[in-house]
Amino acid sequence: MDKNKILAEVNGKKITGEDYNIFINSINPKLREHLVNSDQNKEVIEELIHHELIYQDAIENGKDKEEEFQKVLDQAKKSLLLNYTLGKLLSNIEVTEKEIEDFYNNHKEHFTKDQTVRASHILVDDLKKAEEIYNRIKDGADFSKEAKNNSTCPSKENGGDLGIFSRGQMVKEFEDACFNMEVGEVSKPVKTQFGYHIIKLVEKNKAQEMTLEESRDHIIEDIRRQKEQEIYKDKISSLREKSQIKYID
Repeated sequence: MDKNKILAEVNGKKITGEDYNIFINSINPKLREHLVNSDQNKEVIEELIHHELIYQDAIENGKDKEEEFQKVLDQAKKSLLLNYTLGKLLSNIEVTEKEIEDFYNNHKEHFTKDQTVRASHILVDDLKKAEEIYNRIKDGADFSKEAKNNSTCPSKENGGDLGIFSRGQMVKEFEDACFNMEVGEVSKPVKTQFGYHIIKLVEKNKAQEMTLEESRDHIIEDIRRQKEQEIYKDKISSLREKSQIKYID
């Protein structure tokens, strides 16, 4: 909204588009999106009017002069000034292309894609039934059809396909079985907390080195964080050198 637009007046005090924008930007992003994309601007303006009424009433009754408020105000000012100053200090950090490339080349071992597998499974509650299904598959039955006809997992609609996953995404017993199988292999029933699984390994991908472009955002974040720490330490060191600091037991 145009920051100079006058939206309302409360006892002569103008409520502007700038007040509106500050309020909108201070609330939950989802609620903000809802308000901005709806016809509820009037409700926001009403809330701003209510805030102004309470503020004016507080001033009229001397709340701003109370000792307790002054203490709170001093703490708030200190916190705001600290955050503002640090923000200014760290706001102009630049990361060059050469720094990105050097960081990538010197830390390639940290930029890898985890090993992944793709598996299908058939989940049943009973071990005997699981063994019967396993034996039928070993004798040539179609895994996908067996999954559709017998599995209790929603993945049965896709022939038991669970898609691609890495370590840490499945329960341990299931995961260990998958990562120790060969492509095309069908496992004997594997017991987990969910029941008995017959697993078929469809795909197995080794851990891979990420490209520079895939790593770029992480690298920029790491370099910027390092520079922020260096700037902060240098600033603190400079301030300590010209200050008198006493530790009191």
